[in-house]
Amino acid sequence: MGLRLYRIAVVQGDGIGPEVVPEALRALATLQELDSSLEFDFLDVPLGARKYLETGVDLSPDSLEVCRNADAILKGPIGLPDVRYDDGTEVGIHIELMLRFQLDLYANVRPIILLEGVEPGLRNRKQINYLIVRENTEGLYAAHMSGIRRGDLAVDPLVVTERGVKRIVKLAFDLSHKSSGSPIDGRRRVMCIDKSNVLRSYAFFRQKFDEVAKDYPDIEKNYMYVDAMTQFMLFSPERLNVVVTENFIGDILSDLGSATVGGLGLTGSANLGDKVALFEAVHGSAPDIAGKGLANPVAILFATASMLDWLKEQQAADLLRKAIRNALSEGKARTPDLGGSANTRQVGESISKAIRGLSSA
Repeated sequence: MGLRLYRIAVVQGDGIGPEVVPEALRALATLQELDSSLEFDFLDVPLGARKYLETGVDLSPDSLEVCRNADAILKGPIGLPDVRYDDGTEVGIHIELMLRFQLDLYANVRPIILLEGVEPGLRNRKQINYLIVRENTEGLYAAHMSGIRRGDLAVDPLVVTERGVKRIVKLAFDLSHKSSGSPIDGRRRVMCIDKSNVLRSYAFFRQKFDEVAKDYPDIEKNYMYVDAMTQFMLFSPERLNVVVTENFIGDILSDLGSATVGGLGLTGSANLGDKVALFEAVHGSAPDIAGKGLANPVAILFATASMLDWLKEQQAADLLRKAIRNALSEGKARTPDLGGSANTRQVGESISKAIRGLSSA
C-alpha cells in the first residue's frame, strides 16, 4: 500500500483551544507512528478573536483558501466574550458562521452517546446513542449580519430552501440506514423536529422532509414539535436514532443532548460539505480556565475520530474511539469536569498510550 498523505488545516483557536488541540495532534502523531503508510501534514491557520485583536482581520482570504484546499479542517474553539463588533455580535461567532457559509458546510452531525465510566446527566438512563443532524447554512442563522434593525425594531428572517432541506434530510436518512438503529429496539428511524404548527418556514421543512422520506421506505419517519422534543430527549432518549432539524433549533437541541451524556467536554462535531469538512469540539473557549490545564480534550479527540471517518481511515478512527472509551472507563482520562484530577496533557497522554496498547494487542 502506498503512502496516504493528508493535509490537515489546524485552527488552534482561543482560550483553551491551544491546550486541547495539541492533544488531538498527539493522537494523530501516534496513529501515524504505528502505520508507516499514514502521514499527516499539519497546516497552521491563525483564526480567532485573539488574532482579530492583533490584525483587525476576522477571516482572511488566505486562511479561507488553506481551509478550502485541505483534506480536512481540525478546529479548536474560537471566540472571546469581550471581543465584539460595534453591533454587539461576537467576532468568534462570525468567523464560525463564515467558515460554514463560505465552504458550504451544510451538515452539522453531532453524536450523542453515553460512554462507560461517565456519569450521565440523566438518572437511570443507560442507553443513549443517537445522531443530531442539523442544517448548517440556512435557517435563522442565515440572517447573520443581514437582519434589520431600525430604532426600537429588530428583525431576523428565517430562511429555508428546497435544496437546503432536501440535502440535509437525505443525509439524515443515509446515516440512519448505516446505523444499527435506536438502542431500545434496533429500529432505524429519522425524526423531524420543527414548529410547523406555527411557522410556514417549518411547515415547508416538514413538507420537503416527507418528499425525501418516500425514497427510504425501510426507515421509520417520525415528527415532533421542538418544545415537546426537549422533554422527549430527557424522558425517552433511548428511542432516538437520527434527529434532523433546522439550524437554530439544532443548535439548542444538540447542546441539550450533550448535557444528557456528561457535558460538552465529551462531544465532538462534524461540519460536512460535499468537498471539504471541518471537525471541532463544540464547547466554548472557556477563557476562565485557559492555561490551567483543566480543559477536557475528549471532545476534540472524538471530533478527530470523525475526521478520520471522513478521510476513509476507518481502522484508525475505530482505534482512536476505542482508546478514548478505554481510557475513560479505566478512569485515566477524567479531568475535573468528570470528577477526576487529570490535567489536559495527562488525558491526551493516556489516550495515546491506550492507542499503542490496543495496536499491539
